[in-house]
Order: sequence, then C-alpha cells, then structure tokens
Amino acid sequence: MGTYTLDPFADSRAAFEGLVNSLGTDEMGASSHVDVECHIGQVGREVLRQLYQDHLSLRAAGEEKQVMTGADGKVRSEARTSERGLMSPFGGVVVRRIALVKHGVSGGLRPMDAWLNLPVDSFSLVVRRDIAWAAANGSFEAAVEDVTRQTGAVVHKRQAEDLALRFAQDFNDFYSSQGPEPVVSGDLVVLSFDGKGVVMRPEGLREETRKRTKKAGPRTTRRLKPGQKPNRKRMAAVATIYDLELTPRTPDDVVRSLNHSGPFTVPKKPKNKRVWASLERSMKEVVADGFLSALDRDENLERRWVVLVDGNEDQMNAVRAQAAAIGIELTIVLDVIHVLEYLWKAGQALLGAKDTAAVEAWVSTRARRILEGHSSSVAAGIRRSATLRGLRGERRKTVDTCCGYLLNHRDELRYHEFLRDGLPIATGVIEGACRSLVRDRMDITGARWGLPGAEAVLKLRSLRASGDFDAYWAFHQQRELERNHLRNYAEHELAELREAG
Repeated sequence: MGTYTLDPFADSRAAFEGLVNSLGTDEMGASSHVDVECHIGQVGREVLRQLYQDHLSLRAAGEEKQVMTGADGKVRSEARTSERGLMSPFGGVVVRRIALVKHGVSGGLRPMDAWLNLPVDSFSLVVRRDIAWAAANGSFEAAVEDVTRQTGAVVHKRQAEDLALRFAQDFNDFYSSQGPEPVVSGDLVVLSFDGKGVVMRPEGLREETRKRTKKAGPRTTRRLKPGQKPNRKRMAAVATIYDLELTPRTPDDVVRSLNHSGPFTVPKKPKNKRVWASLERSMKEVVADGFLSALDRDENLERRWVVLVDGNEDQMNAVRAQAAAIGIELTIVLDVIHVLEYLWKAGQALLGAKDTAAVEAWVSTRARRILEGHSSSVAAGIRRSATLRGLRGERRKTVDTCCGYLLNHRDELRYHEFLRDGLPIATGVIEGACRSLVRDRMDITGARWGLPGAEAVLKLRSLRASGDFDAYWAFHQQRELERNHLRNYAEHELAELREAG
C-alpha cells in the first residue's frame, strides 16, 4: 500500500523549489507584473495539487488493515488495495486506500473514504460547493467558466447541474432541523407570499398546463393575441418570514414617504429574515411551510402574526386555512402599492391617460382617504364619478375592477388601525424576493428550465438570500458523511466520526 520515505512531501517541495527558481530567471525578471502573476497562479496551483496528493499518499501509506463490521452485521476481514480519482479545487488527485471485503458478501468497506468524507461522484465537496455558489448567481455555463478560471477543477455543464442538485438535496431537512431564532417577545411575526412564472421545458410543466399546451397545438406566430396565454410557464411559489419591531405611523407619514415630501417615520428593518421559493411545491404547501416556520418562532402563539397579501384569492384562502388549522387570529394586510396601482388605472380611465398631473393628484387624494380608513366610501365615490361621466366599455370595466378590489378587501384595508398599531402595509420584502430569487436568475434570455434543475437553483438562491449558505454547507457535509459512509457500518464502528457529528 505504499511505504514511508524520508520526506513524504518531497515531490511537492521539488515543485515549490521549481516555482521559486523560475521566478529568479532572467526571462521572468524582464516580464510584466501580469506575466509574473499568471505564472505564479498557474504553477502555484500545481504546487498545491502536489501538496494535496502527497498528503493523500502519506495517509495511504500509514493506513493499517482492520477488521470491521458492516451495517448488515457481516465482518469484513480481507483487505484489498484500491484507488479512485478525485477532482479537487487544485486539479485531479488519486486516493489510494484499503477496501475491507469478505468472500460471498457484497459491499466493501473503505474506512479512508469515510475519514476523508469523500463524495460518491468524482468531484470533491469543495468543488461542489463552489459550483453551487456560482450557479446560484448565474447560468451553469458561467458557473463552469468561473470555477475553471479560478481553480484547477475541470467541470462540464451537465456535471455542474448534477453537482448543484446534489448540493441542494438537504435543503428541507436543514430548515426542519433549525431551532427557533432569538427574538424580542413584542416583535411582530410577518409572513408574505407571492408567485412568479418560470418558463419551463414541456416535461417541467404542471399537468393541467401541459394539457392546455397540447390542446392549443403548435404556435404559428411569434406574437400572441390579446388575452392569449403561452402555456409555457410554471408558477414558483415565493415566501418570506421575518420579525419586525413595531413602528407606529400615521397616514401623513405614508403620504410623505410616497411623495418624498417632508420628514416621515421610517419603519424598522426586518430581522431574522428568511426567503425561499419552490417550483415543485404548490402555493398551499409553501404557505404551510411558512406557518410551520412561524410556529418555530412563536410556539406558544404569544406574538402578533401579520400576513401581507396582494389580494390573490388562492393565497388568501391558503393563509386563512392554515390560520384556522393552528388556531391563531391573523392580521391580514393588503399591500398598499397594489392599491395604488388599481387607483392609478381607475384615474386614467376617468381622466385620460395623457393628463398625468391630474391623475397623480386624483390618486393622491383618494390614497390618503383610504389610508385614513375610508376605502368603502372612496369606492362609492369613484363609481358615482364614472356614472356621471358616462363611462362605457373597457374604461368602465377598469373603474369597476378597482372599486370591487377596494370593497372586497375592506377588512384588509384598515390602514388607519394598522399604522396606529405599528404594522407594515407594503409587501416590499416579498416583491424583492420574487425579483432576487426568481426573475433575476430564472428569466435569463432563452432559458427553458427542467424542474429538478430549476428547483435546485431556487434553493441555492434562497440559501444565499437568507444568509444561510455557510450553515447549510456544514449541515450538508455531515449529511453526506452519514448517507455515503456511516450508514454502511455497524453502529459501534467509526465511533470518533459519529461523535464528531
């Protein structure tokens, strides 16, 4: 299995000396700093790879034959030498180790693999982590290019996709295992949910969308007719939860903040924020996940829970169902920005889209009235105005849609109470999550996603956005050790590794 030498790191020392000597040559002495730095980077990486290889060879030479029992209760007492390749951040290395086997019993035991926590594929866990980080930020092509340029690892696109999938596999277990965040008892628990469509390959669409696509047949033109849906997207359910200190405000504070006019009270920043998104799970399931996360923060239901919504009925029904299931009285708040959007469309229908100044003044007046708790009377006034002006067709429909929105959600529009109590009234956090988690990565021009790859990328972006990437990395390493190695041994074997975990 190898023998000790006087200097087990002789090869790496020779490689280092070679680098040192090369820097003292006349040729290098006449080189630009760019050439010198590139030379050190290229040759220095080979020095690091050789150091790693020498370390692995030293461990192989010192490995002793053992007798160990597998999880099947069978003792492996015969030793064979074996080796495997490993692509590291410094380049490829070879891991030589003992395989413990028994004639007639399947499955050998390789203790060195366990001590090194080697993955089942040929890429080191550090390469997997680097690919995952890069793939969360940009395309898989860019991730491969970044890792190849910055390290000695050689990874192809399909391999990068597989590595991202492997890295993300413990996402749900990680969050299920986390203890409650330390919070101030008086802080709000704030939840918000939204959806964002992602263009999918046909096999990644939900069943009902696939049926519509098949029924519609192939598109004969690139441009869709008004109201026609392309049936190419699957909805990603997006969620956020955070703790928030109460910040009492007034309608004037909100108006001044919207108009950037005069001083106003600024809401506190969210604390312990977590955001996540899923294409595999339905909105109902993601809402349920959000409520479970909220229970982790407030197990005894002692704090006030606020859910910010945009008026989507499916989301609101899922929220109310979860609240009823756990027996908590929620405060549901309709996002004020969505209200302003409805008002703006109604104002354009009434006054004309070209008169921007008039529309802006009209919206500002009615927004203040809604913030003061008069949404129903505002809706009634808008309808009277539309009738007096004799609005017909699409313009009248736009006005009626706005009024229906205000009347149907009057209970979620009690802004005068919400502001007085220090609650948030805008969904900026979830809107930002939709943009940062989904749109900025998944809407890359020309991208058509398969479901597993898209789900993995959303999980990776969620970890980064929530500040949990490093903690998850440690959790993932332990899970790899358990599923790839420890489970193959009897419980009394590898005791030190088990205790360390």
